[in-house]
Amino acid sequence: MIKFENVTKKFPLGNLALDELSFEIDDEEFVFIVGPSGAGKTTILKLLLREYLPTTGSILVDDFDIASRSFSQVEILRRKIGMIFQDFKILFDKNVYENVALSLKVIGLSDDQIKKEVRNGLNLVDLAKKENAFPIQLSAGEIQRVAIARAIVGDRDIILADEPTGNLDPKTTWEIMKIFKKLEGEKTVLFATHNTDVVNSLQKRVLVLKQGKLIKDQRKGGYEL
Repeated sequence: MIKFENVTKKFPLGNLALDELSFEIDDEEFVFIVGPSGAGKTTILKLLLREYLPTTGSILVDDFDIASRSFSQVEILRRKIGMIFQDFKILFDKNVYENVALSLKVIGLSDDQIKKEVRNGLNLVDLAKKENAFPIQLSAGEIQRVAIARAIVGDRDIILADEPTGNLDPKTTWEIMKIFKKLEGEKTVLFATHNTDVVNSLQKRVLVLKQGKLIKDQRKGGYEL
């Protein structure tokens, strides 16, 4: 369970990113976060990763207030979360297998465990036959599939996606969304996007932000501002 309670985030020079934001997300729920640039979408994701701390308010993840200054389990928190970016953040000097395996090595899994996790992840994103390929040999859509595999391996509970289809053409976007649909009922997914067609077609819960405020929360919504 994720819960934001009256969360405000101000940056230096008084820039207000989030303004008294409150919402709750159940385990294994799929939620779109929409709004214009600067509305606060990425700020929400970075707060959940604890890259930022809120100015005021609390953020609960599984009943732990991760916004508390005394919260000391950041490493454990980040092991629960997989992050997918618009610009992929893939290492181009490593092959597909190595990119997906990297985070698993960091948490100390054995070679056998890593091999099993990586191959399960690559099977999910239909890249099992390209585990030895390097990013330069892949299309943009395939690189994003690598990034998704990297985010989901290691038994992550929460997947955060920040405009993951923003650099992709429409056909590839829908191929990527088919992968996200496989995660329904298995992971909690927060998906920040500007893609009107994706949001309107899938009819999932939609949180609509404007100038840091939550202006609409629809259980089966579309892209409305």
